[in-house]
Amino acid sequence: MKRLLFLLIFIPVFGFSQYTAIPDENFEKALIQLGYDDVIDGKVLTENISSIDSLGVSRKKISDLSGIEAFTSLKRLDCRRNQLASLDLRKNTALTFLNCYANQLTSIDLRKNTALTYLSCSANRITTIDLRKNTALTYLDCRNTQLTSIDLRKNKALTKLNCVHNQITRLNVRKNTALTNLVCGNNQITRLNVRKNTALKNLRCVNNQLTNLDVSNNTALIYFYCSFNQLTSLDVSNNTALAELHCRDNQLISLDVSRCNALTEFRCVNNQLTSLDISNNTALIYFYCSGNKFDCEALRAKYNFR
Repeated sequence: MKRLLFLLIFIPVFGFSQYTAIPDENFEKALIQLGYDDVIDGKVLTENISSIDSLGVSRKKISDLSGIEAFTSLKRLDCRRNQLASLDLRKNTALTFLNCYANQLTSIDLRKNTALTYLSCSANRITTIDLRKNTALTYLDCRNTQLTSIDLRKNKALTKLNCVHNQITRLNVRKNTALTNLVCGNNQITRLNVRKNTALKNLRCVNNQLTNLDVSNNTALIYFYCSFNQLTSLDVSNNTALAELHCRDNQLISLDVSRCNALTEFRCVNNQLTSLDISNNTALIYFYCSGNKFDCEALRAKYNFR
């Protein structure tokens, strides 16, 4: 018995390494290029990836990101311009940055990723997105998807929003008082209330169906593009910081820019203006006014715009 115990004590103890399956060969090739794996065998040592906090695998022709769940320390993920049809990030609860631009996603579940501050999911086929749990979000780029609506009432930290080229009919940003950049052109928006968004510096809502737009509270505005809507009036008397104003192709019958002394670019082409006074706009470099009811070329010549 003593001899048996003696032998057992000296028998070597071998540990068994744990692996994570990586079924997509292109994903594994990317991991090899990054030095986290060494051979294509459909798996990677879990200990090699569990502590990684940043992963960049853009433009790698990846169609399946299975195995990403083992990257439990991941804070930044850049997987843009691949061929992903799905993306399961429920185990990556530390994520703060996600760029999945230009894939083939039809949906994305981010309810477990409550630490997210940056999200770019544009150029996908997403029809709905639930961001109610992502209250830390400050940057959202969801352009060129297929959204018909988006609920941002819980995203009060949001400072930059780009949702151009969707099918949104109404955009509620009244709770997003931290917004400095709002780009929502090429939708079907009929109503846009920005009275609470007093921090806005950049507002671009071109090519929608707006019939009125009140920017009197947006005194910080520097860039204001509202072309290709159905506006009949526009009051910019409080927007004295404006550097660029594009309001072409509306139905404006009058426009007073006399207090916009910082204007360097002004485009009001194709409206119904009968007159326009730009005598106070001495900083103007680019000025276009054709398609109105006054002699545009005479006005341009008067102020030496050739």
